[in-house]
Amino acid sequence: MRSGFGRWLGHSVLASAMVVGAGGATVVLATPLTPFRNEAQAQRHCPGDKVVWLDFRKSVYYRKGQKLYGRGFDGSFVCLSEARDSLYRSSPFGLR
Repeated sequence: MRSGFGRWLGHSVLASAMVVGAGGATVVLATPLTPFRNEAQAQRHCPGDKVVWLDFRKSVYYRKGQKLYGRGFDGSFVCLSEARDSLYRSSPFGLR
């Protein structure tokens, strides 16, 4: 079984290697994810953005205040804009 980081690396490569073509191939690169193990590090990396907990196994992110925010072994703290740009979706469940 892959670790959370290994799974992230696979998803990141997939997201950044999307090819769109009409006659010729154009490579579209997504914003790379920068995962952090604690919330303070992530907030320093993206001071003008919100920090979310990204669950790599479920391909969703949780906002602060949601039940699963910061929980689990297959996730990391990332910037909200990076999570959205990498095509992760928001979890509507677990709001307190």
